[in-house]
This record gives sequence, C-alpha cells and structure tokens, in this order.
Amino acid sequence: MVQRQVPKPAELFDLMKFKKPEFNGRKRRLDAALTIDDLRLIAKRRTPKAAFDYTDGAAEGELSLTRARQAFQDVEFHPGILRPAPTVDTSVEILGGPSALPFGIAPTGFTRLMQTEGESAGAGAAAAAGIPFTLSTLGTTSIEDVKAATLREPQGQIPGRNWFQLYVMRDREISYELTRRAAAAGFDTLQFTVDTPVAGARLRDKRNGFSIPPQLTLGTIINAIPRPWWWYDFLTTPKLEFASLSTTGGTVGELLDAAMDPTISYDDLAVIRDIWPGKIVIKGVQNVEDSVRLRDAGVDGIVLSNHGGRQLDRAPIPFHLLPSVRQAVGDDFTVMIDTGIMNGADIVAAVALGADFTLIGRAYLYGLMAGGRQGVDRTIAILRSEIERTMRLLGVSTLAELEPGHVTQLQRLVPVARPTAEAVVR
Repeated sequence: MVQRQVPKPAELFDLMKFKKPEFNGRKRRLDAALTIDDLRLIAKRRTPKAAFDYTDGAAEGELSLTRARQAFQDVEFHPGILRPAPTVDTSVEILGGPSALPFGIAPTGFTRLMQTEGESAGAGAAAAAGIPFTLSTLGTTSIEDVKAATLREPQGQIPGRNWFQLYVMRDREISYELTRRAAAAGFDTLQFTVDTPVAGARLRDKRNGFSIPPQLTLGTIINAIPRPWWWYDFLTTPKLEFASLSTTGGTVGELLDAAMDPTISYDDLAVIRDIWPGKIVIKGVQNVEDSVRLRDAGVDGIVLSNHGGRQLDRAPIPFHLLPSVRQAVGDDFTVMIDTGIMNGADIVAAVALGADFTLIGRAYLYGLMAGGRQGVDRTIAILRSEIERTMRLLGVSTLAELEPGHVTQLQRLVPVARPTAEAVVR
C-alpha cells in the first residue's frame, strides 16, 4: 500500500522555482528556439509572406530541396563506446585559414529584404564566432561595409574572414570590377558560381508577385497588418537595392536573366583567376567528372551544391554525391558542401563522409528574420551545440577523428539500373 501524508509546506517551497521573467521580447523568443526549425517558425510569423517565401522556397516542385533535407535525415550514426570525449575541438583549417567551426555562412542575395540588418548582421555574427562570411554578388550591403562590419567585432583567437561569391555577368567588366574590389578589401576567397546560367523557376515568387524592391499592393498591405515592425524597418531605413549592381526593379527571375550569361565557360574562369590573388573555389558542382576536371585545372576547391534547390529541380543531392567525389579527387583537394543543412548533426555527417567544410544559407536567414543580429548569433549557437553534442555521443574529440565508418546513408532514392548495350541489341 502507498503511504500518504499531508504535504509539508517546506517541501512545497522547494518545488516552487520561478524563473525571472524576461521582458525583452526578442531575447525571450530567441531563447525559446532550440532548433533551426524553431527559428524558421518564428521567422515565418514575423516576416511578410513574399519575403519569407523567397527565402524558404525553391525551384518548381521544390523536389531538390526536399530530397536534400531528407538525405540528411536518412543518416544512421555509429557511435564508439568507452571512448571519452569530455571536450571537443570543432576548429578546422580551410582554404589557408582557420575557422572555429566546420561551417561558414553561404552567399545569399537580397538579404536586407529578410530583415533590415542584412549582411552586416551576418558578417558581424560570423566574425564574433570566428567563422567565414560570404557576400553575394546580389547582396544588399557593399563589399566595403561588410568588411567594416567584420572589423567592428572584437577579434578573438580565431578572427573573422570574408569570402566573396561571384556571378559572371553579361557585362564582364562588372564582374571584373567586383573581383578587384573584393580583393582590395581583403576578402581572401572567391566562390566562382557556375550553376546559374539562367534563373530557376521559383514558383512561390511568381505566385506572390514578388519583386525587388517589394511593391505596395492590396495583398502586401493586408499581409503587413500583423507584421508592422517589418514594414517600419523597410520604410525607415536606406532603400533596398543591390549594393554592387546598378540594375534594380523587376522580379527575381527577370533580374537574374538580365544579368547572367549562359555562355559562361572555362575561359571566364581563366580570366577571373588572373585577376583574383586569393583562393578560388567553384560553387555549384554537381557531378564527379566536373569535380575531377576542376581539380586538374588547379582551382583551390569546389562546393558541391544545387543552389539550395533554387535552380534545376530534381538536381543531384550534394550529400549523396559527396562520397563519390571525395574518392575521385583524393584527400588533398578541398571539397565543401551546402544545400539542406538544418542541424549540426548534418554537418558532422558531411565531415565524416569527406567534406572539408560546409555552408549554411537558409538556416542563417531564418535566424536573421527571427531576430536580426541576435537571431544569427542564435543560429550559430544552436548549430555549435548540436555539433559538439553529436561529436561527444559519437566518441570523437576532433573533427579529424570523424570517418565514413561513423555514418551510413540509408537508401530511399535508389537509381534504376540502366540496360546494357548488349541487352538493348537483344
């Protein structure tokens, strides 16, 4: 029989632990976000539909993005036991310099559209965390202002770094001048992007009538009513426009198609390499053959990427491509990966299967939309915590200890076997 008694006041008081209320709304909502998915939900509540969908959406049926995220979820880890890892070292050497974590911030366009602090918030947060920040050609903060935002942060043991992402434009001289400006500002790595000869069909943007800059219509006004803070920031801060380009106005597809050149080739890469004094990586690689050819061409590295699913729908899944590319190019060639990363465990799995480094795009923007600079800090903190916890649970103390045996990629999409030539003849 259970013996019951009248509760003692002193014991009740021990159970009554009240947290000090947090009156800062931004800090309260960010502290409550425990995952990147949590930040995404906050961002969706606080951002107008057109701007949120521009970030959250992908091309056509959004299959490339869905599959990329699913690939990371379809991972089975294999931890080692009785291998204490009381402390873990998450730092890595990448492209001639250090990073405190095995990820950096990917280039994103129109970033001040999501939240008015834009690239300055991303660059500042990255510098504070000791990781690289990449500025897009289609950024809304200038090369020089991003560098200034990085330098404003107190430089820790691992200083902030700036990388620049380059599109080759129809007017080549624009691209050449941007390359020279980034070099003069001290950016140390160039991401030469090759997967955007034309704009992908981003259907959410078309359905929303999304344009740069946003237009005040009956629909946008109705959508703005529960989000007055976003419109206040938009209307009371400097005009939203490209910081590095003079062309503004129109849908995203129209702007990209007007600026990009589908004739981009290895000849353009050769010209840019002559101009650029630092490291150069090719972003948007999607097969083994191109990976090997670029290695042989002498570039410093590649980024396996399908542009976050925003270009060719049904494109290869970078995470699935990673092991084959690593085997083909060898251990001494830099291979990075993006697309679909929403958890620190995704980053650990990528490193285990051969990635030297990873890049986050949407995860960073969800934090930005959820809380500006503090939201980006929260994104980095969440991913850092997930990386450290996953490493400890796997029984590894350094990233170098991660290896393919720690991960199994579970099969969901299995290629159909192609018939041989002999079978076809028969």
